[in-house]
Amino acid sequence: MIAFQPRLALRASCLVLATMLATPALAAPDDQAAPAADAQSPDAEAPGGGGQLSEIVVTAQKRRENLQETPIAISVLTSQSLTDRHVTSLLDLGDGAIPSLKVAPFFSRPGALIVNIRGVGVLSDSNQPARDQGVGVYVDGVYMGRAQGLGTALFDVENIEVLKGPQGTLFGRNTMGGAVNIVTKKPSGQFKLNATAGVGNYGSYKGEVHVDLPEFSNISLKVDGVIARRNPFVKNPMPGQLGFNSYDKHGVHVEALWKPVSNFSADLSYDNSYDATSTLYMQQISAPLGLPVSASGSAAVPANILSPLLILQPDRASTAVVGAPQQASVGKAEGGRLGLEYIATPNLTFRSITSYREMTQSQFDNGSVATSMQRPTSVTSFQNFAFGRYSLAPFRQNQFSQEVQVIGEVPRLKYQAGGLYYQERVEDSAQAPNTLMFTNAAGTAYTICDQALVSSCRYVTQRASHVKTTSIGVYGQATYTPPVLEDMVHLTVGARWTRDKKEGSLFTINGAAPSIPVNGVNVVGPIALNRSWSRVDPLVNLAFDASRDLHFYGKWSTGYRSGGASSRSLTYRAFDPEKVSMFEIGAKTEFFDRHARFNIAAYTGTYKSIQLDFSGLYVDTVNGVPQLTTRTTTDVVNAPGTGRLKGVEAELLLMPLDGLTLSASYAYNSVHIPPTVNPFPQTGGVLITTPVPIYQVYTPKHSASGSIDYEREVTAGGAMLKLHLDGNYDSGFYANYTDSNYDNVTRAVRYAQVKGDSALVFNGRIALADIPMEANGAKVTVAFWARNLFNEQHLFYKTGSAAAGISGFFNDPRTWGAEINVKF
Repeated sequence: MIAFQPRLALRASCLVLATMLATPALAAPDDQAAPAADAQSPDAEAPGGGGQLSEIVVTAQKRRENLQETPIAISVLTSQSLTDRHVTSLLDLGDGAIPSLKVAPFFSRPGALIVNIRGVGVLSDSNQPARDQGVGVYVDGVYMGRAQGLGTALFDVENIEVLKGPQGTLFGRNTMGGAVNIVTKKPSGQFKLNATAGVGNYGSYKGEVHVDLPEFSNISLKVDGVIARRNPFVKNPMPGQLGFNSYDKHGVHVEALWKPVSNFSADLSYDNSYDATSTLYMQQISAPLGLPVSASGSAAVPANILSPLLILQPDRASTAVVGAPQQASVGKAEGGRLGLEYIATPNLTFRSITSYREMTQSQFDNGSVATSMQRPTSVTSFQNFAFGRYSLAPFRQNQFSQEVQVIGEVPRLKYQAGGLYYQERVEDSAQAPNTLMFTNAAGTAYTICDQALVSSCRYVTQRASHVKTTSIGVYGQATYTPPVLEDMVHLTVGARWTRDKKEGSLFTINGAAPSIPVNGVNVVGPIALNRSWSRVDPLVNLAFDASRDLHFYGKWSTGYRSGGASSRSLTYRAFDPEKVSMFEIGAKTEFFDRHARFNIAAYTGTYKSIQLDFSGLYVDTVNGVPQLTTRTTTDVVNAPGTGRLKGVEAELLLMPLDGLTLSASYAYNSVHIPPTVNPFPQTGGVLITTPVPIYQVYTPKHSASGSIDYEREVTAGGAMLKLHLDGNYDSGFYANYTDSNYDNVTRAVRYAQVKGDSALVFNGRIALADIPMEANGAKVTVAFWARNLFNEQHLFYKTGSAAAGISGFFNDPRTWGAEINVKF
């Protein structure tokens, strides 16, 4: 059971709040600057005054700044952008709304997400307790520590900021690729009601309610509720079992903003989310026969090892070829946040963010059932042969974080400094029983697996572990404007010191307590993890404001992903952090009297100590002499070579006519990771010295997105016709980072890794907005939307081998619906 003591710290913060309120210094005059939380960022597509493009405000550097004047590469999705694209969760950004950001389900599991920026930090299994992602996701300044839980429904979002490149100085650990900063709308202190209800195909429906209550006794309250449901895309032929790729999400978010005086505010929030999803369905695209075999002349795969029930499905399927047990994977998350802000002077602000969160995630994954009907050649009959591997993995996590910030400025110098304490406890276990078995020798009939008859169908815990992570960080950053060139030059330097510690145990591996020979003696029992790492992440940035609308910058920054251990390893051996160092240059421009905006960035960098998984035979050392065993282990190694990163990102926003906005963005990403030698002996004790090619995963080389938005007033009462169309392209990416089959002796490639298909997906929305209701002052919007408007299909995830052929996951089919929104 995970301990819940961190709740005490949240209560302690409330006590600190009460103490601060008793301090006379808080009795500031009413004309002091209002807290930043009161301001709201405008929509990027909305016109500014006089038909100009609006200013976009971001918080990427811990202070509110104009996007165009912030010298780092940032893309922003506003609340209107999310509405136009019918975004329910972060997973809906997987079609490429921001080209350099790639969001995808972890394998077939929509409840856990892979988040990738610039192709960095996505090679390993971040679902494990002692392993982390390379991109940090934050909600209102709180780090979301796990890939699990990121697929929950979004609440009332103000904007999503995507910070590209290493953010190790201000954001810290696990931001080597960048950070996704989600900012929600705050209580306004005025009565507002914003309610949406909609229905769509595949039995989908969605409802949202956002209520702002009038300020009372200096307290403003806001309540958000959301519910979204969709039936499966792929039917499961087994009666009574859930189909594939469905979701059922709901949640509530409550926030209270207390502002007793103008220069102090306390922001207390609580959220609770439920996310039930079913696994994606893996389709068999091609059969093994006729595929390339090794250069050493191995024979082709015999035809009779495949069940006749295995039907190839080269196009997106609506029904699975076999039925299988399948239930929803359920994620439950809740947490609280206390934010304090004290504006001591107009140029000095103190902030505190205290948060406690906990989460559980179940995993029920039988999505690969159609690709598992293949018996080994050593078995001559399908009778009682089991298949349909059901991946079961309960997961629990809680986290506590406390961050303090100081933001200030003096003549010619702006600075921010702070410290972060973060503690996380995670535990998981995993089972993988087969669920089906053939009932005849020909493999043409099957039933639910008999656990008494077939041992591989029994529910046995295969692995289990728990980990406590403690991280402490201290950072500072300052921007100096020297008295030269009319104050157009700005030099920023910063650094962050971080210490990470991971403590835990591997309780179970391969269905039993760990048992390995150590110095010739077999050791049985849990294996402990107790490692710590410290590092410094610096930053240097030189910016030049050529004019009010023309800004240039050059930046060098670093970041890292934490070290850890693999729960698939026999030894639970620790591995070190992986690191990125990146140079970036960019320009941010506005022209045509702020009717056009063009931003561009180019970067190059190095990628070191890359965390790679390799499998082989375990080697014991007896009196200093290596001794080969027959046990197979999967361990993480830090690759010795240096990877290279380079890319270009560009964004263009135009308003050629009043009411018409055009946008286009493009990203080129190139990641080269040196071929790496597998350090573990293979069958027969052969140590292969030929390096293995490494492919960067979830990273298209070319990505682009564009949109057209048009609005015009169509009634005297102010009702607006709004049209939106966006198109998103990527050139395809690898989902697995090594070639799938090698000759054990020559190491010749039997089957090269396959890349996912290129994709071009369009989304659209048409709305009659802000229809005035004279009787009560409400405004009504009626809208029709579609995702994947032209029903384009592509295999975004593709894998293959000489023995099994090609299989993969298709993108979602066209979805469409209608919704009505009422605002007071």
